Amino acid sequence: MRPLFLVPAALSLAALLGACTTGTPQAPAAAAGATPDRSAMTFFVTSVNPGKGGDLGGLAGADAWCKGLADAVGAGRHTWRAYLSAPATAGSPAVNARDRIGKGPWTNADGVVVARNLEELHGAANNINAETGLTQLGARVPMRPQVPNWHDIMTGSDPQGLLKTGVPDATCQGWTSASTGSAFVGHLNRTGINPDPVANVSWNASHGTPGCSLPELARVGGGGLFYCFAAD
Repeated sequence: MRPLFLVPAALSLAALLGACTTGTPQAPAAAAGATPDRSAMTFFVTSVNPGKGGDLGGLAGADAWCKGLADAVGAGRHTWRAYLSAPATAGSPAVNARDRIGKGPWTNADGVVVARNLEELHGAANNINAETGLTQLGARVPMRPQVPNWHDIMTGSDPQGLLKTGVPDATCQGWTSASTGSAFVGHLNRTGINPDPVANVSWNASHGTPGCSLPELARVGGGGLFYCFAAD
């Protein structure tokens, strides 16, 4: 059985917690055996939130977090982008998550293909689930019956990877607030609310959260995690 999220072989608990408190991804501690080669990885779920819930420092901050986590496991040669949509601002138009991540294909830390292209990623053949949606460490995200339950993954998007509309806020104020708004999330375990059963895409679009702080995200099953894709 794959090790649970909280006990990866290549990262100490102290280093993991350090990533939460310092705002900088920590390099993995030296493993007793050979360190897994993650250089070919082009998709992962963040193992930890930067520490401020929905406030990721905007899209640029989220991208930097993806890059830092990838760097720490030897996969930093790629151009990493967070799978997040964001609303228009005075200086820029709205951003759709699907437009940020390249054309694929994308593989997880074990070399398993999760999608070959954007159409497959947003269709019935999508292969992101609790078993394949691994962190950059190659570990599974904890969820029921484990504790904590972090099956909610922030996207701010609808099933097709476009900015979620029809709600007051789906992106925690463009991923800049931990105190205002809501985050639209998908279900990594592909269960529960699913607005598009034909495409089976609850991985990216399931429901909104009651708020943007880490405690509010945790109330409905989230740890402030998000998807990272290599755009090159």
